[in-house]
Amino acid sequence: MNNSYLPWIEAEIKKQKFGSAPSSLYDPIRYIMGLGGKRLRPLLTVLSYSLYKKNAKRIIPLATAVEAFHNFTLLHDDIMDNAPLRRGSKTVHEKWNVNTAILAGDVMLVKVYDQLLKVEKDLLKDVLSKFNACAAEVCEGQQWDMEFETMNSVSEEQYIQMIKQKTAVLLGFSLELGAMLAHAPVKDQKALRNFGVDIGIGFQLKDDWLDVFGDGEKFGKQVGGDIIANKKTFLLINALEKARGKDKKELTHLLTTTQFDKKKKVEAVTAIYNRHGVSGHTETKINFYFKRGLSHLNKLNVSEGKKADLRKYTLNLIDRIS
Repeated sequence: MNNSYLPWIEAEIKKQKFGSAPSSLYDPIRYIMGLGGKRLRPLLTVLSYSLYKKNAKRIIPLATAVEAFHNFTLLHDDIMDNAPLRRGSKTVHEKWNVNTAILAGDVMLVKVYDQLLKVEKDLLKDVLSKFNACAAEVCEGQQWDMEFETMNSVSEEQYIQMIKQKTAVLLGFSLELGAMLAHAPVKDQKALRNFGVDIGIGFQLKDDWLDVFGDGEKFGKQVGGDIIANKKTFLLINALEKARGKDKKELTHLLTTTQFDKKKKVEAVTAIYNRHGVSGHTETKINFYFKRGLSHLNKLNVSEGKKADLRKYTLNLIDRIS
């Protein structure tokens, strides 16, 4: 069933022109929105709505507002990270310039509010309030992520809070929005939000794990990319907490030296991870969030048959990144 929603979502995104002139402002928006992706967030909104209502096609324009917001955050994140590529294509600031990318992102956010204003009046205030809270958390999470780069010590709890804000809360809002638009019971709205947040944390932790222990060709990324970049992932944070003596000294050296062979650095850090059970500890945490996330679906006041699409889609996503 969920595969039938994707063409509707893609068609709606292509239909949205956002604006016409100057084209140098709106072309970058159409460009980044056209780069593809899983369209996870609008699809979750539609799947959530379809738990309670049959006419899911009517909310597609509102669901794509969440996708526009997500891409707005990517556009600005790419500037902050000085990233050259996004989904295999040039980032907006590389294809145009930084100033245009900043302004295009600003307009994208305005257009998100334009779309959300189409929510029926009795829901509008609540939807905007929850969206604003979510958007602020995403910004807070991004700021924490940047601050972690210069912090000497980051705890596992701090890291999980950061990825919850930066990534997971938007998945939670996407699901909550669908339930709100369907006039689902408030307790179901909260359960779906919590489901999205926990699954989102699990996805990000799995992403960290795959960077080191995944199949590079299958995953579509360079194995050890986070290690090469000294990125403070859950794995590195755990290793820094556990390592002592020689391993602690070696890990500190690997993180501070500026001249290194990439392959040897990845091998050395991975060996330290293996000696301290970092992989197993991370997998335990991943499984905890996936299991707790799926448990929230049991709280919904709908039949198991209606939950099947959402549950199946989530399990497929988990398997796809395994």
